[in-house]
Amino acid sequence: MSWTRGLLALLAVCALVVTGSVSCGADGARKHEDGQSVSPVGKVLDDTDHEGRHYREVDKDNAPDVGIVVQPDTDDSWSVRLTVENFTFSPSTTRAKAVSGHGVAVLFVDDRPVATLRAPSYRLASAYVPQGTHKVTARLYADDGTVWAVDGAPVESTADVTASEPGPTGGVVGAGLTGRPAGVPGVRA
Repeated sequence: MSWTRGLLALLAVCALVVTGSVSCGADGARKHEDGQSVSPVGKVLDDTDHEGRHYREVDKDNAPDVGIVVQPDTDDSWSVRLTVENFTFSPSTTRAKAVSGHGVAVLFVDDRPVATLRAPSYRLASAYVPQGTHKVTARLYADDGTVWAVDGAPVESTADVTASEPGPTGGVVGAGLTGRPAGVPGVRA
């Protein structure tokens, strides 16, 4: 069987000579000369979100998009509904690999992560939205944990919600709003 090993080694050397060598980082991603990683899906940037997750830059044509609607529910909770375009929610059994337009949405309240969503609907407990005005944000992530981004900005949508004191029936009286940040590429206003 030594001839088989020798043949495989020869083929490997030929492949390196023909294709050239590829430098890989610790994550196995190929790197440009400028240090930014290139992936089969978009380009992983050095920029990160406030949790340290790298942005995965994609062209705005066919980029994922998200919208958010937050409304008070009858049981002191808040109903969160996401609308997505060019995006499919991944099941929990999905491999940690970036696939175009697939992943999860992370829900933030006042920049604190509160839930990872694998579906477009969620019931947000009132404990996360105490009395006052709060920002509820949905941000899209690829299955490898990178943030989908367009023109250097994360693909996300934010709604401002105001919770007032509980009403006579025990429910929260408040305004649920639809949010899309103005001027953020990849998110249409």
